[in-house]
Amino acid sequence: MSAIESVLVENRVFPPSEATVKAARISGMRAYNALCQEAEKDFEGFWARLARENVVWTKPFTRTLDESQAPFYKWFDDGELNVSANCLDKHVGTPVENKTAIIWEADDGSVVQVTYKELLARVSQFANALKAQGIHKGDRVVIYMPMCIEAVVAMQACARIGATHSVVFGGFSAKALHERIIDAGAVAVITANFQMRGGKEMPLKAIVDEGVGIGGCTTLRTVLVFMRTPTPCNMVAGRDKTFTEVLQGQSTECRPEPVGAEHPLFILYTSGSTGKPKGVQHSTGGFLLWAKLTMDWVFDIKPSDVFWCTADIGWVTGHTYVAYGPLAAGCTEVMFEGIPTYPNAGRFWQMIQRHKVSVFYTAPTAIRSLIKAAEGDEKIHPKRYDLSSLRILGTVGEPINPEAWMWYHKNVGGERCPVVDTWWQTETGGHMISPLPGATPTVPGSCTLALPGIMAAIVDDLGKDLPNGDGGLLVIKRPWPAMIRTIWGDPERYKANYYPPELGGKLYLAGDAAARSVDRGYFRIGGRVDDVLNVSGHRLGTMEIESALVAKTDMVAEAAVVGRPDELTGEAICAFVVLKRSRPTGEEAKQIANELRNWVAKEIGPIAKPKDIRFGDNLPKTRSGKIMRRLLRSIAKGEAITQDVSTLENPAILEQLAEKL
Repeated sequence: MSAIESVLVENRVFPPSEATVKAARISGMRAYNALCQEAEKDFEGFWARLARENVVWTKPFTRTLDESQAPFYKWFDDGELNVSANCLDKHVGTPVENKTAIIWEADDGSVVQVTYKELLARVSQFANALKAQGIHKGDRVVIYMPMCIEAVVAMQACARIGATHSVVFGGFSAKALHERIIDAGAVAVITANFQMRGGKEMPLKAIVDEGVGIGGCTTLRTVLVFMRTPTPCNMVAGRDKTFTEVLQGQSTECRPEPVGAEHPLFILYTSGSTGKPKGVQHSTGGFLLWAKLTMDWVFDIKPSDVFWCTADIGWVTGHTYVAYGPLAAGCTEVMFEGIPTYPNAGRFWQMIQRHKVSVFYTAPTAIRSLIKAAEGDEKIHPKRYDLSSLRILGTVGEPINPEAWMWYHKNVGGERCPVVDTWWQTETGGHMISPLPGATPTVPGSCTLALPGIMAAIVDDLGKDLPNGDGGLLVIKRPWPAMIRTIWGDPERYKANYYPPELGGKLYLAGDAAARSVDRGYFRIGGRVDDVLNVSGHRLGTMEIESALVAKTDMVAEAAVVGRPDELTGEAICAFVVLKRSRPTGEEAKQIANELRNWVAKEIGPIAKPKDIRFGDNLPKTRSGKIMRRLLRSIAKGEAITQDVSTLENPAILEQLAEKL
């Protein structure tokens, strides 16, 4: 039995409560299985029915799936629609029209609310402003914005006129921005003078100027600047204009532009710190359908819900579950400008209490860091806040270790809220494997089962199916509507990366190692394939070792594991550990490291003992909370850090982690 499998068998199973099952849109496993059987029996008919029921089409489609140019699949390609109309216009004349669409909480705690009717007017006015600047259907627009209502307005306005947007995370460097402007051939950049994070004013427009100043941005004609703060910024005459300037005199009515279902809605670049950035291209119809469906299925969204996804719009989670999905579902959502630890690490819990959030979706990294803070200061522990409004919790971005899952379930969810541990990727457009809150019994550390219509499997290096219990490659056997269409401008790279010939060219390769439990067939993600270590012929998932370290709950707050070349064993395990106490040094550090090695040997086996253990006050994370494992790999190898570290929240931590025991 593999280490992945043993974790699944040993953990508790949490069935949904009777009340949750009764109230859920997908009620019980019988309903889940019925949907799966419908998809298996009539795959195209299943998706066609859902597309007709969940999307407003200006021109109905007659073709559901075109596989003739596989793996360049097309969905609903002779149909036409507009995403903005599906998020906003469709609510006109319904009770949703006057409902709060977005509750925005600024870094300083001030709150702004906007209704669906007001949001439609703002989006329409900005869409008219874009057209007045010569931006039209088919143009690409880069968005480099803070987490604010204006960012959603910009995205929706692009969709409204048929322009393809490419959002760049507001923590990326000038060089990263420059690369994306050039690769997308952007005609405009939408940005802000500054953003506010942790009480500090941080520049955005200056970074745009620096990026464009590198040269080569020959397609760029316009830069539109939202004045987030009163502080002035450099404005280039003839190119740069403020929102106030371009909105002046523009109508608040704008007819949404119908586009084909395969029209590129957005390009989103995955981390391209080395080599050419990889622009994941998503379509209009398929993406919208899956954003709406997964809001309904995975979050079981209801008219009374207040939904909060903590992700930044610069990542795909912020696209699907901030800018589009919640609005297509007609719910009220929370947007947050700041960071979870300002003015203290109780900020998330305070906001849930304040806004009566009912569905909360965040990252395991954030949860683990807040565990450490809460256990160090009782005043900011979740139990100090009224979290009774919560009914569903979710996690996203990386596998969640069972100990963090249990803490989240107990201390945030009060042991009454289902936890939906979602597996998906930038390339998939939305959730792929996840519990359904009113159907799936959950197991800590497992994303459980594939959603209806998603044909997920575990295969070996040749594409052969593996039995439950065996670890292998996670693949998707059939296309799905929200899938990546291509890598922008590089179709050959798309085929090589996602449909490799060694797997037959027809299996979507997720790039993750995974296994399914023998008892339930539940999926457990073991980390990226390049994070699967081969130590003396034994394949070990880094996530397994990380989970084992964090399971030492009396000592370890966070851990990240990478491999480094080793002459004896092929690869050696290197663990970076944050303790629940001050960082040890000298002999004390060696003593604790030995204790942790023995603990891992006990949890998984002697072969999994880390050869190197480094201690730090924290792990290198982006400002959105994602651990930058590529930097840890360089540190483990003893390499100088030459990669872009501009997105790091705490760059000084690299020196600590470079210190060997």
